[in-house]
Amino acid sequence: MSNLRFKAVEAASGRKAVEVPAPGVKTSDYFGSYVFDRNQMRKYLSKETFKLVMDAIDKGVPLDRNVANHVAAGMRMWAMELGATHYTHWFQPLTDGTAEKHDTFAELDGTGGVIEEFTGKLLAQQEPDASSFPSGGIRNTFEARGYTAWDPSSPAFIVDDTLCIPTIFISYTGEALDNKLPLLKALQAVDRAATVVCKYFNRDVKKVHSYLGWEQEYFLVDEALYAARPDLVLTERTLMGHESSKNQQLEDQYFGAIPSRVSAFMRDLEFESYKLGIPVKTRHNEVAPNQFEVAPIYEPVNLAVDHNLLLMATMKRVAERHQFKVLLHEKPFKGINGSGKHNNWSLGTDTGINLLGPGKNAAENLQFITFMVNVLQAVYKNNALLKASIATANNAHRLGANEAPPAIISVFLGATISKVLDELENSTGTSNIKVVEKTGTRLSLSHIPEILVDNTDRNRTSPFAFTGNRFEFRAVGSSANCASAMTALNTVVAYQLLQFKKEVDELITKGEKKEDAIFTILRRYIIESKPIRFDGNGYSDEWKTEAKKRKLDCETSVPLIFDSYLSKQSVQLFTETDVLTEKELHARNEVKWETYTKKIQIEARVLGDLAMNHIIPVATKYQGILLDNVSKIKSVFDAAQTKTLAAQDLALIVEISERVNIIKAKVDEMIEARKVANKIENEREKAIAYSTRIFPFLDEIRYHIDKLELIVDNEMWTLPKYRELLFIR
Repeated sequence: MSNLRFKAVEAASGRKAVEVPAPGVKTSDYFGSYVFDRNQMRKYLSKETFKLVMDAIDKGVPLDRNVANHVAAGMRMWAMELGATHYTHWFQPLTDGTAEKHDTFAELDGTGGVIEEFTGKLLAQQEPDASSFPSGGIRNTFEARGYTAWDPSSPAFIVDDTLCIPTIFISYTGEALDNKLPLLKALQAVDRAATVVCKYFNRDVKKVHSYLGWEQEYFLVDEALYAARPDLVLTERTLMGHESSKNQQLEDQYFGAIPSRVSAFMRDLEFESYKLGIPVKTRHNEVAPNQFEVAPIYEPVNLAVDHNLLLMATMKRVAERHQFKVLLHEKPFKGINGSGKHNNWSLGTDTGINLLGPGKNAAENLQFITFMVNVLQAVYKNNALLKASIATANNAHRLGANEAPPAIISVFLGATISKVLDELENSTGTSNIKVVEKTGTRLSLSHIPEILVDNTDRNRTSPFAFTGNRFEFRAVGSSANCASAMTALNTVVAYQLLQFKKEVDELITKGEKKEDAIFTILRRYIIESKPIRFDGNGYSDEWKTEAKKRKLDCETSVPLIFDSYLSKQSVQLFTETDVLTEKELHARNEVKWETYTKKIQIEARVLGDLAMNHIIPVATKYQGILLDNVSKIKSVFDAAQTKTLAAQDLALIVEISERVNIIKAKVDEMIEARKVANKIENEREKAIAYSTRIFPFLDEIRYHIDKLELIVDNEMWTLPKYRELLFIR
């Protein structure tokens, strides 16, 4: 990289020097400098090869191996000029993270030396060991063969000395073993379905893109304190810890001044992100202490998902340079807000129209209402599936906790759109559809300019909210791969649009005018999907009661929520859209149940270890000090004075004994319950057992540990407390 654009500075505590922009260098000067994007392709590929690659990306035209050879040659030349010595197929196994196996460009030249090579065969396909990745029974552990295949729609990039090539991951028998392949199929399905519906309104539309803008929330903690908390190291959440006297109750953190250490981390993160082509836009303090958010400019879903995974990895790498640890767990601390990853989703045509944005005339508004109502119908019919797409052991701590959307999927539309739908429900035609995109309002102060008001307010209690020109899927967890939620959402919308097209065409065949046929079907959908619309307080108990009356899915057990993937309706929509086969759906659920079990199992083991090897020894040691003090009081004072002077110590001694005994007993019970659950062979039944029999012990044991934390001498307590973890110094 040119020294004119970057300079090296020392990192904290003498760590490896890092690059920062040179004075006067603009973001646009280096954005995407480590990405083999279209600009780099133009430089390193022939015109013919460049055109073929663009056709593959934009039009879905297959690439043959000869083209891959030309691309590989150009990609290697570009990467080596930037110091790359290795390459890897970067893929997304069913772990919610990413995986990579690095190989060097160096090959023997046959004369005792080496040359650098990278062929189209190596670019297009590799064979990682598939036996060690979750497969849900698709592959036996002794059947190791699996393949990664290049995804040209997501550009290659360089991290450190390695060229990273985004790929899909499949088994030897062709089933998807990753999150990317189903996502690509879902995007293809919604493109096809939305395009044919768009042709009712504009015959020029040839493609519909799905867009995503994620909002990544996260916590930062000092790495030294993190290292002193085994529960954070092993589970990414605190399994014990009494609330700090001050946490978020003053509401002074949100959008507050960013601490200087954090600001330095954010600048470094943005710089690294820009080099990797991640268009981060926003940074700010979140509600809880030590909680922050980063958000990008919206991108096509596939690229946005890749960029989010890359950002999460980059955050962890950059944080270490600033002596921080990033916590992406949905609920790392009890008693304060957890972290989510709001997924802002929309659909747009190749003609530049946002299909979820109000139009400028009746015809455009009919198109807008058509897609709006079909999304409502899709979410209504598949609300249980959408909840399953975001359900995890981690996210269960956050959803429904009066800090995030409830574990009931509903849609917030706002007064303006709700009024339009109500009017359409009771009307007989479409000619008067009027949707105001923004209205102006002025304050009484003359120097304040006019404020443009959106056609909806915001409802933070809604898991799926319309926000003016997009839907915000707010229930996605902060550590999750967005691909799961985006695959489910795009698939259900694609399937619904296909049903809509079929029903409208049937009416047109019977002689109805196109606009009348569209309105007839939309009016029925508006009525049918009414139960999913809710603009009130999703935190209230009244809503939970009302949701049951509306027959929305109110299940809160994560293992049972996963059942929605295997319902007859879900299997039908995934298979008919060619996103996932029934075999793949069953396999993925096996992985989900197994992962849930392992998460709770690890937490139970860690808590038991900490309780027996940290908490009880410290508590009994402090108890010994108190007993020694009582003994000394008795040796100096008479019985009456001893009773008065030692009363507090005696009370603490008794309380410590009681709580230690309860902790010991509960740990023993938890271990026995785990032994019984571990003998269950069926993954679903085992996950249910861990949810109902083991998980409750975590809170029961924690309660007594947190009480001991308030009693034991602070200097003796071996674990950093919340008041130390939550406030960066």
